[in-house]
Amino acid sequence: MSLASALSTAQSIFTNSGTQSGVVSKNIANAQNPDYVRRSAVVVTGGNGAVIDDIVRAQNSPLLRQTIESTSVANGQATLLAGLTEIKNLMGGNNNEISPAKLITAFRNNLDAFTSKANDTGLGGAVISTAQDLASGLNTAADKLQKIRKDADDQIKQDVDTLNALLAKFEAVNNQVKNATASGADANDALDERDGLLKKIAEIVGVTSYVRGDNDMVLYTSDGVTLFEAVPRKVTFQATAAFDASTVGNGVYIDGVALKPGVSGNTTAKGSIQALMQVRDTVAPIFQSQLDEIARTLITVFAETGPTGALVPQTGLFTYKDAAGVQQTAIPAAGTTVPGIASRIFVNPVVVPPAGNPDKFRDGGINGVAYVVNTGGGSSYRDLLDKYNQALEGPMTFDNDTEIADAPDLLSFAADSMGWLEQLRSTATSSDETKTALLTRTLEAYSSSTGVSLDEELSLLLDIEQSYKAGTKLMATVDEMMQALLDIAS
Repeated sequence: MSLASALSTAQSIFTNSGTQSGVVSKNIANAQNPDYVRRSAVVVTGGNGAVIDDIVRAQNSPLLRQTIESTSVANGQATLLAGLTEIKNLMGGNNNEISPAKLITAFRNNLDAFTSKANDTGLGGAVISTAQDLASGLNTAADKLQKIRKDADDQIKQDVDTLNALLAKFEAVNNQVKNATASGADANDALDERDGLLKKIAEIVGVTSYVRGDNDMVLYTSDGVTLFEAVPRKVTFQATAAFDASTVGNGVYIDGVALKPGVSGNTTAKGSIQALMQVRDTVAPIFQSQLDEIARTLITVFAETGPTGALVPQTGLFTYKDAAGVQQTAIPAAGTTVPGIASRIFVNPVVVPPAGNPDKFRDGGINGVAYVVNTGGGSSYRDLLDKYNQALEGPMTFDNDTEIADAPDLLSFAADSMGWLEQLRSTATSSDETKTALLTRTLEAYSSSTGVSLDEELSLLLDIEQSYKAGTKLMATVDEMMQALLDIAS
């Protein structure tokens, strides 16, 4: 080896060591960055020894696609579960202490006691009090349910705005990747940033990607709608100012195509938007219809029909207001949901102390003298109370839209309503655990393949150090040889 060759080799060692040290240092600095993909300095043999050919990312496209898919699926499921948990909390927590089923049971217990001792005005007052609790519970649950729908609608708006902003950033970063690739510059940092944006997009909407020439990426939704191709497609949504039981939320459109809400407890939703739409447009409205049917049936069960049952039925213990706030006396049609009646049901003031008289509930006559059943005026009269008690378990027809219309009576329907919610939430919970576990395993696999291992990087630093030492030793040897030559020449 000539001295010139030795100097060139030493220079190559120092250059390579510097570049490798820089790559390793950057890897170590980003060890905790989930969007960073490990770099490696590729060394090849050149004319004057080894040289750095390229800095490459430890990219794994199949695992990245699986990570994106798992992120969408898990986030959609988690969003649905959060919505279902919020609805369950309306019922008082784990034991559903203020659910309609529990409130009806408490009301009926007092009704039983009053029936057995109809001359006890204190028991009559207790029945009216628990009836008020029942009506108030339905009012509160229905109103808060609509607030949940409003909150979901607001979150959809926020997610749509975020998605549009992410797509705008994605366009800028994608252009950086394309330009760097086309010019042969280092595109690695831009690729990391683009993958990070893709993960955030996947949390909001299901997305698939396709890479074409110059590393240009195209995005589609899970349903095949173009989300990004050269430029982002517009995602549009108009928020709703307020919600009641009759309100239908607006759709989300991607490139003019409506996004579908998720379906079932093991939801088909990918990303938060589809799950929020499922809560807003499916889960909450169905539960609202169940509350409305409970309210309608209570009004029907306790309607007044007069001493022979031949008079026009009028609202009795429970009555309601129409959408304009006017008290009604007509009994709603059987088997058909009256939207929002659960938020408008209340106990007739005629029987509410101190201004009202609970005896009118026992005797009849809430709607006037013609409706009095206890015409003899006996204080122990109980026939009408028995009739009401039996009607609570009498056959009823419920709206099919409630999804529990096969319930035979009001008590069963109220219990089935909570069962419906619990079953849906149980399915969502187990599915959330499964999908979260899949996401965790996918992230671990992706991290193992593309992430930074500090042990490996520190080991590589030792190798680089040894290489650098070899270079310094070679330089020292060349220096000694040059000095010897100079000594001979002098």
